[in-house]
Amino acid sequence: MSPRFRTVLFDLDGTLLDHFSAIHRAHTHVRRHYGLPDATREEVLRAIGGGLPEALKKTLGPTHDHLLEEALPVYRAYWDATMLDDAVLFPGAINLLAELQAAGVVCAVFTNKHGPSARRVCSHLGLDPLLAGVFGATDTPWLKPQPEFTAHVLRALSAEEASTALVGDSPWDVDAARLGKLIGCFAVTTGTHSAGELHAHGAVFVAPGLSNLKGELLTGTHS
Repeated sequence: MSPRFRTVLFDLDGTLLDHFSAIHRAHTHVRRHYGLPDATREEVLRAIGGGLPEALKKTLGPTHDHLLEEALPVYRAYWDATMLDDAVLFPGAINLLAELQAAGVVCAVFTNKHGPSARRVCSHLGLDPLLAGVFGATDTPWLKPQPEFTAHVLRALSAEEASTALVGDSPWDVDAARLGKLIGCFAVTTGTHSAGELHAHGAVFVAPGLSNLKGELLTGTHS
């Protein structure tokens, strides 16, 4: 039986990867650097998804916009030194990627995480043999959900919109699938948004985790 899709694009943070502890530490480091109180985990979770500058702008707060430009290198220096600490794949990530690959599906990471950081952590966690590419922020002038970013990734993979699905955990992913004219976003609730929020935003299917997506991605049956 032929697989349901020829290509599946995976978001990284909150979808394949639980990197929230490391991200929270890095935002806390920046706030402490400027003598500000620690951001809560929930504040950081709600801030991320649209790229680092946008996340830092939110966690620093509107009265500290003037710090953003100088705060970015403060964050990056700390992040580069600590990003591999507590980087953990969500349950089912390896199995799902391996089963899709075995069925002939091309899998890639499509993320607003800094591209070099995304490739570094994917390599560290052993994902390279299962991925046809890792595409992230600063690799192009665009971010999700801009359709130009989606089109760039599809060209690089020799993929087509009509046979490509996206797996993610946020409205940015749902919008990227819609604006990029993909089949749709199959969402998981392991990240930053609830099932209700993802359904309301237009996700094709919402699951509690990656292990629940195998049948849906391969044959269109719930698993």
